This record gives sequence, C-alpha cells and structure tokens, in this order.
Amino acid sequence: MTVEDVDVVVIGLGPGGEAIAARLARAGLSVVGVDARLVGGECPYYACIPTKMMIRAADALAEARRANELAGSVQIKPDWAPVAARVRHDATDNWNDQVAVDRLLASGARFERGWGKITGADEVTVSTSDGDKVFRVRKGVVLNPGTDPAIPPIDGLTDTPLWTNREAVATETVPSSLIVLGGGPVGCEFAQVFSRFGASVTLVQSGPRLLPNDEPESSDLLREVFEREGIRVVTGSRATKVEYDGTNFHLQVGDETLTAEQLLVATGRTTDLSALGVKAAGIPDDGRVINVDERMRAADKVWAIGDIVGKGAFTHMSMYHADIAAADILGEDGPQAQYHAVPHATFTDPEVASVGLTQAEAEKQGINVRVGLTKLPDSSRGYIHKLGNDGLIKLVEDADRGVLVGASAVGPGAGEILGALLVAVHAQVPTSTLKGMILAYPTFHRAIGSALAEL
Repeated sequence: MTVEDVDVVVIGLGPGGEAIAARLARAGLSVVGVDARLVGGECPYYACIPTKMMIRAADALAEARRANELAGSVQIKPDWAPVAARVRHDATDNWNDQVAVDRLLASGARFERGWGKITGADEVTVSTSDGDKVFRVRKGVVLNPGTDPAIPPIDGLTDTPLWTNREAVATETVPSSLIVLGGGPVGCEFAQVFSRFGASVTLVQSGPRLLPNDEPESSDLLREVFEREGIRVVTGSRATKVEYDGTNFHLQVGDETLTAEQLLVATGRTTDLSALGVKAAGIPDDGRVINVDERMRAADKVWAIGDIVGKGAFTHMSMYHADIAAADILGEDGPQAQYHAVPHATFTDPEVASVGLTQAEAEKQGINVRVGLTKLPDSSRGYIHKLGNDGLIKLVEDADRGVLVGASAVGPGAGEILGALLVAVHAQVPTSTLKGMILAYPTFHRAIGSALAEL
C-alpha cells in the first residue's frame, strides 16, 4: 500500500468531476482524479450524446414519412446499422475513454482507475488493480460519483436479461417488440426511438402520467403523440412480476400480462453513499443525496457536485456545480448556487422543455399564481409546419411580483425556444417588459407572446 500527500482528490470523473479536476490542476494544485468506470461519466457513453444520435436518426425517419403528405411520394426502410455504427464509433469510440483520460492528464491532473472511498479525516483510499493507494489531502475531497440505473424490486426481474439505458445504447439490433418500464425522460426517449425503427412498444408508468416532473399539459400532449404513433401507454399500474422464457419477457402489470422480446428498465438512478465512505467525513450515508451549502460544501474539506446533490441529474447541473466548487477551493470570489431557474429538456418529438417551477410547485410554495397557456399549432409557424407541429407554451407568473417563476415549451425545437424563457425566469424580467418584446414572424417562439397575452 502506498501513501501520498496531494492537494485534492476528485472521486468520480463524470462531466463535473472531470471539469473540476482539470481546472484545479491548471491552477497549480496537485490533483488526483479517481474513477473505476469510463472517464467522462454516463453522458458521453450511455446518455446525452449517443441517445441524441439515436433520436436524431429516429426523427429523420419521422420527418421523411411526413413528406408523403407535404411534398410527394416517399418510401422509407428503417435501418439500425448506421445508427449503431455512429454510436459505437462517433459517440463512444467503442466505449473507450482514452481520449478523455489523455485530456485529463494534459491538464496536469493524475488519474487513478479504481474505486475511491473516504477512509478517514483528510484521507482517501483508492482500490485499484495494483492494490490500495492512500492519498492524504491538504485541501480536500470532491465527490462526484454519478449514479447507476436503479432496478426496482420486482419479483423475478433481476434473473432476466433486461436492458438498462446502457444496454439499449449499445444494441446492434432493434427488437421486434419492447416493453419500457418507466415513463420519465429516459423511458420516453427510448420508447419513441425504437418505435420509429419498427418495434412494437408498450410504455408502462406506475404513476398517473408520463414525465411527472413536467406540467400535466406537457405530459398529456406527449401521450397523445405517442398513441397516435402506435406506442401503447399504460399509466397508473405497477409491475409486480417478470418472467423470461428464453425468447420473450412476460411482465405482470395489474391484471394484465404484457409480452415482448425485450424489456427496458428506466425507473430512475441510484448511488451507494456508504460505498463512498462519507460517514468517515461526518456525512450521513443512509439517504439518497448529500446536503451541501451554496458553495457545494458537504463537510469540512469535502465538496459534493452533480447528481448526488439532488438538484437535478443533468450534465449542465454537474458542470454548474463544478464551477462553484472550484472557485471555493481556489479561494476565488465565485458565484453561489441558486436554483430558481433550473432548465431541463426531454428530446422526444415533440421536445418537452421547462425551467423553474411548475404551476403545482409554485402553488405549493404559496405563490399567487397566474398562468398563460397557448398551443403551438395556433401560431403562424405551427400552421406552416403542419405535420409534427404539436406543442404548447405555458407560463407560470408570480402575480404579486409580476415576474415568471416557471415556463414550459413543447414542440419542434422546444429546447431552443426555452432559452428565451430561461433568461426571463433567471433574470426575473417583469412580464410587463416581456409583453413589449418584438417577436420574429413567423417563428415557433412567437407563441411566447400569445402565452403572455393569456396571463
């Protein structure tokens, strides 16, 4: 066993962990980055990047099919091979992280491939293939462990060759039929992708609606689109038992047994805090998240960033946290974390994007809520776009202050439309000022003006 003194150890090298390790190293600190998995985290290998390539391909098929009504006669033959090849070669480099490791080393940081654990005051032990290595930290430890797919305790489930997002991204073929368990962003995106490539898809959500963290109007619209495209949506029913006969999965949902060639589990994410040894730093290890202050401090000389903080499992949140924690470690007068305008987007077709509070969240906080809602097909661009123009804009205003506290956009390019709404919520621009904007014609974002008029 080796023992070495360093300035900082970063446990977990997802987007935020890699970013903070590199920044601290470039600032002259001795930094050790630790991860047993791929450097770069879930995003570039199993989530953000490869899944959006899959979605881009599925959207191209849908748009081509619309040409029959808009532009002429088109025949479409889906082929998964170029999608799988692009994911394997362009996105993931065959799930090899050497480029990311080299990038980290070029910043001046060191890399240890292994499992990092806090084992004492100012001490981290890394279990590697060459044995344990102990690092004593002068400045502290940054925790960015990320998450793993959560497998729900359903009878028989763990004995089957199920898919999580990782297996779904790596697949070389499209199953003839697919059950997607979980109606959050991951489940919804995969359901539509594989449906558009020819799979018969059933999407099962235990709660009453899809995308439960978004507005009900957004969820309802997406369900309408899914059912129109042939995706069966089952809500309000829990799966209780799974059997696999060597060819098909049989999922008991309520009084019905669903059968499909493949089962994709997308029911959330999990992290084992006890495996990180956080208790040794005085941090409770029996919860799902680590509580931090506005500078990402979790304990004396311990910072936590990313999914583990519980402020949103988004790459952009992890990067945001990394900037704040790095400034604090370096003693810089950096920003403090604030969460009144957190954005997120689900890249289904139509895209579903939102920022800030939903109407229900705002009302729960006792805000005097006023709502503006408009449908995108009523806009000029929606009328021109015709097929694939489903969408809406919903604004949530604090009527007492006259500012937006939340907003949602659903439709083509909704994640881009959200940019304008994000600025409004973040900067707390008065709605009276927003109503005086000149909105370009004909655009989808012009529907923001219609929603403002409904406040």
